[in-house]
Amino acid sequence: MAKDTLDKTERTRLRRLHEKGSYEREVIHQILDAMPMAHIGYVMDGSPSVLPTLQWREGDHVYWHGSSASRALRAMKGNQVCMTVSILDGYVLARSALHHSVNQRSVMIFGEAEQVMEADAKEVHIKRMFDQIFPGRWEALRPLQPQETKATAIFRMPITQASAKLRDAPPADDEEDYALPIWAGVVPIRMRLGAPVADPRVLEGVEPPAHLGDIRIG
Repeated sequence: MAKDTLDKTERTRLRRLHEKGSYEREVIHQILDAMPMAHIGYVMDGSPSVLPTLQWREGDHVYWHGSSASRALRAMKGNQVCMTVSILDGYVLARSALHHSVNQRSVMIFGEAEQVMEADAKEVHIKRMFDQIFPGRWEALRPLQPQETKATAIFRMPITQASAKLRDAPPADDEEDYALPIWAGVVPIRMRLGAPVADPRVLEGVEPPAHLGDIRIG
């Protein structure tokens, strides 16, 4: 049975502002589940690169996908990568420039990128991605074709070396600055889904499906 708290490692331990850090598995999972957009750092041809992509979580592993022909994914295979997921919740306006900050939730995960090779397993993971990001959508689609599965690369990484960083607080000013007649506080930032916009080539009479109301983010 997995522990509720991940072990700190040299890569995951927060050295500054450690009070904002969390190694609780539930906190890390909640952030990953709330924000599918991720950035993955890797090395290609001896140079650092970052790939923006969608991620989804299955238990204690995080997954991502892309084209089987992707140079970036080929460079990741079997190598160490770093995934970051961030949610910006607010601008924190203090009484001095130095103490301005942001309220945010973020996760950083280190590990080896493992490629899922079996076609049946790849289709299972693609469906799970849809179930999480676009719930109810999979059953409305035409079946996935074998060549589409072949053209898709699926990668995963265990959530074992990871940490979260969170801030949800008002400004932290120097004590003497609280006497200054300067407004300070938080400007909240919220992500929201807009009204669906139909593809111009949607057939006449086809209405937006009810499952669009199940999509969530943030």
